[in-house]
Amino acid sequence: MATLEFKHVNKTFGAVEVIPDVSLFIPHGSFTVFVGPSGCGKSTLLRLAAGLEEISEGTLEIDGADVTFARPIERGIAMVFQSYALYPHMNVAQNIGFGLKMAGKPKAEIARKVQAAAETLQLDALLERKPGELSGGQRQRVAIGRAIVREPKVFLFDEPLSNLDAALRTQMRVELAQLHKRLGATMIYVTHDQVEAMTLADQIVVLNKGRIEQVGSPLELYNNPKTLFVAGFIGSPKMNFITGEYASRLGVSTFGIRPEHIDIVTSSPHWTGTVQFSERLGSDTYLHVDVADIGRLTVRAVGDAALIGGETIGLAPQAE
Repeated sequence: MATLEFKHVNKTFGAVEVIPDVSLFIPHGSFTVFVGPSGCGKSTLLRLAAGLEEISEGTLEIDGADVTFARPIERGIAMVFQSYALYPHMNVAQNIGFGLKMAGKPKAEIARKVQAAAETLQLDALLERKPGELSGGQRQRVAIGRAIVREPKVFLFDEPLSNLDAALRTQMRVELAQLHKRLGATMIYVTHDQVEAMTLADQIVVLNKGRIEQVGSPLELYNNPKTLFVAGFIGSPKMNFITGEYASRLGVSTFGIRPEHIDIVTSSPHWTGTVQFSERLGSDTYLHVDVADIGRLTVRAVGDAALIGGETIGLAPQAE
């Protein structure tokens, strides 16, 4: 385990400033997730930590040591990329142990570390298979195993699940969470998927145009967002934002309320609206409702709410 700290880090590509000024501390054993839309700088920040991009200004410390100008191999990090980058002619064991072999480690040590990593990742029955004989999830576990055997101070993950289908992403999220618990390692994970961020992280860093909008636990960001950007980005479906006359009556310019904090009522409604579309998911129903003088609201109903387009319903925001 190790700490990692960005101190007033700036990154420019020519005249373009991608990371204006970032200061961030990542504690020992943390599972920290960088999240934000495409182009927000999260992958660039990860590559600066890895040493794959040079820092333009500022410093980077790992375990208190300045590694700003250190080569990637000298930083004690291991990175797992979006693409599996496995050697197709090598079997699983050879892929996992390749980095150790290139470093000149003894065969016995390589075999021991490969076996231990394979058991941790439930790959021990697949060590003789080639990548072409594996599923997407199994290939990603091989890529993670290649990082584990290096016994790094910090693991870096760059959108490792984005190539997987929805069901497999859910399974791999669980496996990554369990892996972090077993290893107790410091992990930094990049994703544009806020559901991944909410379910995996103990610390989320929300980035927008290269700047940090907010840092905190998943529920801290969900319940107490500091900016409109964070409020709109964290949570699915996203928070409803209400402006105009209704917000002015409350003495604010923007009023935010999450879909699950609006109740469907049959008497004394606070708002009356017309259902435009309903997403019936079984466990939940998301209604898209047009409300006069407010606009379109998304409302969550628990279970299967049999409401159709054109139907008029009453709504009441939960006061608390």
